[in-house]
Amino acid sequence: MAPRSDSTEAIVLNFVNEQNKPLNSQNVADSLQKFNLKKTAIQKVLDALADSGQISFKEYGKQKIYLARQDRFNIPNNEELNRMKEENAKLQEQLQEQRRAISEVEGEIRTLQSNLTLEQIRNREAKLRMEVKEMEDKIDKLRGGVTLVRPEDRKAVEDMYLEKLSHWRRRKRMFKDLWDAITENSPKDLKEFKEELGIEYDEDVGISLQSYGDLVQHGKKRPRGQ
Repeated sequence: MAPRSDSTEAIVLNFVNEQNKPLNSQNVADSLQKFNLKKTAIQKVLDALADSGQISFKEYGKQKIYLARQDRFNIPNNEELNRMKEENAKLQEQLQEQRRAISEVEGEIRTLQSNLTLEQIRNREAKLRMEVKEMEDKIDKLRGGVTLVRPEDRKAVEDMYLEKLSHWRRRKRMFKDLWDAITENSPKDLKEFKEELGIEYDEDVGISLQSYGDLVQHGKKRPRGQ
């Protein structure tokens, strides 16, 4: 008589058959904790199932190892195995087709999500029209001879620019005097010495003080000390 499906015996028997691998009582108890079964009860059930021939067991010293009865399983023959392989291949092909279809749908969704809504398009158009209007107003002012920079602002920028150039010239001259004093009696090759110290001239990095000075309007008086 088969055990009731909710009985301890049925739970243990189903578990052993499902695992279909060597198990000891501790393995079974750990895996069936959700059923609140004690190890001692499981040990008794395993022994009872083994005695009734529903499962197999082997003894290794004091430990018993329990196994599912292999003759209780329906083992497919070669013809059934081949049919199962063919069915599996068809299922795998269908799975790949479904994955491709899902990928295409996801791609279409991403494309739709990246498109602007009608409201977003209208807001973008209004913003661009405003920017174009501002640029057209500036162009009209330039064409009409209107100065967009106030004279006092222009003068302040030019004065600051000239001051920076003055500092640049002064520091360039100070470095030259110091460098000449250090290297006057040095036996080293000056180019190699300069590279050894990691010193770079303006010209080494493509900068010319003269070119920046030429930007200033010709004939403009330079501040003192230049």
